[in-house]
Amino acid sequence: MLKTCTLIIIIIIIIDSICRLCKQFDETVEHIISACPILAEEQYIKRHDRVCAQLHFNICKKIGVKLDKEHWYVYVPQSVKTCHAGKVSISWNQQSGTDRTIPSNKPDIVIRDNRKGTCVLKDAAVPGDRNVIKKEAEKF
Repeated sequence: MLKTCTLIIIIIIIIDSICRLCKQFDETVEHIISACPILAEEQYIKRHDRVCAQLHFNICKKIGVKLDKEHWYVYVPQSVKTCHAGKVSISWNQQSGTDRTIPSNKPDIVIRDNRKGTCVLKDAAVPGDRNVIKKEAEKF
């Protein structure tokens, strides 16, 4: 390979691997997807909420809730949806009453079946590979 000035410039650019957003850590795929503090402020929350919106959409369709959108990717969940004459309700991102103080007391989705007297909590996480165990511990 002929070492031209252009090639030398490209090599110098590649050697500087510090993240262009946070300027703190190496800019790896894992860092961009799940560890950059700049992206964590907004982008990771948006990604999490879109995953949960798809779950909410699919649950609503399965139990027979009428939806105003045909596709999950344009669907925006309402705080509470009901079906079967109020016998089943699905809450989105609502604080839940508990018998003890819990730091994160806002499950992503709560499915309450008043006929059976049951309640199912769905709480999602979209962690990077390194954070899976940490997120599991937070959720349980």
